[in-house]
Amino acid sequence: MKQLRPVVLTGIFLVAGVLSWAGARLWNAYGTLPGVPLAAPIVLAVIAVVLLATALSLRGRLKAQRERRPGAKGVEPLMAARSVVFGQASALVAALVAGMYGGTGLFLVLDGLEVPARRDQALYAGLAVLAGAGVIAAALFLERVCKLPEDTDDSGQGNARARA
Repeated sequence: MKQLRPVVLTGIFLVAGVLSWAGARLWNAYGTLPGVPLAAPIVLAVIAVVLLATALSLRGRLKAQRERRPGAKGVEPLMAARSVVFGQASALVAALVAGMYGGTGLFLVLDGLEVPARRDQALYAGLAVLAGAGVIAAALFLERVCKLPEDTDDSGQGNARARA
């Protein structure tokens, strides 16, 4: 399984943001811009909390397993792999959603915040971007917690297959 790269997540965020900003401009020119739901930042924040709790739980269990504590509950490799896949998928979707709300929020801010409804929409969009960043941070932390150490041979250099 390949590691997530922050560059890829940033690229997804920026492309989605630009497309969303352009779409919001176009949509506003032909009608009423759809609203940013209040649930968007809440759902993203809940996902970030779930990912962080999973990472902290796995980190504690792996540490106890490494220290060979009596009664330590081990971590099944398949469970760790599923957790990482969930984290990676969440990070990719969060980058996309945060970019969409970021572009819409930017349009709302640049268009003017005189209307209270638009001000609220811009606030919700900003909170969704922050919550999306939280999901990405938690997913990267989870991935780091579940990363296997590289194999080393007798000379101390890593295995060529592990690096490839």
